[in-house]
Amino acid sequence: MKLKSFVRKFVLPHHYKGLLLIDGKLSKVLEAGTYFFWNNETSVEIKIIDPNYEVKSQFGAHENVNALLKNEDLKNLLEIVDVKDGEIILMYANGTFKEVLQVGQYAYWKDMISREFQTVDLTKVEITEDISNTILENAWLRHFVRKFTVMNQSKGVLLIDGKWVNTLEAGTYYFWNNEISVEVKTADTRMQQMEIAGQELLTKDKAMLRINFYVSFQVENIEKALMENKEYDKQLYILMQLALREFVGALTLDELLLKKDSVGKEILENLGVKAESLGIKACDAGIRDVILTGEMKEILNQVLIAEKKAQANSIMRREETASTRSLLNTAKLMEENEVLWKLKEMEYMEKIAEKIGDITISGNSNIVSQLKEIFTK
Repeated sequence: MKLKSFVRKFVLPHHYKGLLLIDGKLSKVLEAGTYFFWNNETSVEIKIIDPNYEVKSQFGAHENVNALLKNEDLKNLLEIVDVKDGEIILMYANGTFKEVLQVGQYAYWKDMISREFQTVDLTKVEITEDISNTILENAWLRHFVRKFTVMNQSKGVLLIDGKWVNTLEAGTYYFWNNEISVEVKTADTRMQQMEIAGQELLTKDKAMLRINFYVSFQVENIEKALMENKEYDKQLYILMQLALREFVGALTLDELLLKKDSVGKEILENLGVKAESLGIKACDAGIRDVILTGEMKEILNQVLIAEKKAQANSIMRREETASTRSLLNTAKLMEENEVLWKLKEMEYMEKIAEKIGDITISGNSNIVSQLKEIFTK
């Protein structure tokens, strides 16, 4: 009978380690190589371990790993890492981030790969550990991190458990994800414009009209705007509505149309303190359009037509008066100067003669007198 039938052979590949289990108990740790054991009733098993990975993850769930780790020979070759409740540990291999270790116990072979373990306290909110944003964005950590972004030209307030903690400039902020409430409220700090359109208002003389109004504003105090006021922009809208209603109600329609360009300035002066309490500064305001209702538009058109007719009549009367005065002056001059009279008489006869085909006169030398008698018949 061949010896081979009495011997069991095991080959442990290069760069691997093996755990020799005899009758289920850890006997020793084996290095790479070839091993022979007598083939008898004794149970012999070599558990092949890849030193690049965590030891416990390479055992089946049915095996008592904790019992194996109590072996002093094995324990001296391993680095044991315990992760407690409320913690995670970031594992780096040869300076490169590899994975996140959650609650539990982990074992790694020593002297094979240079490993570093960074403990993170998840019970706090702020990330005080030295961890780069690149790692915080890694898929391994997304479940453990909360991310907030304050856009350019904006500011934000940081609320932890509903309480103001800090004012944030534009940028990206990370916080640990736990049961503590974290909120970031933001507001645009650029110049903004609000439209107040189609406001139906009554003037002092009961004229119904619609006004389109605008206001330009800027958030100056982010804490007042977001912490002391709810929906500051809607509050500003209502303040402008009330101020516009009050201003228009104190003017007649004619006064309003006359002062239309100065309405915005006067409303801003009255709005100053109220806008400041909202954390904003109103910079400019004005009326875009004054729209009359159908009846009011017709009445105003009639008034305008009447005014223009009166102006036209007045101009015609002035012209007639000036013309009469000119004729009177000419008559006086002709009365005082006989030559001028004759010249004027000849001018008119010339104009009349232009419209007559033939004129017959006698041989009398007084031709002008004859023409005069003809034209005056």
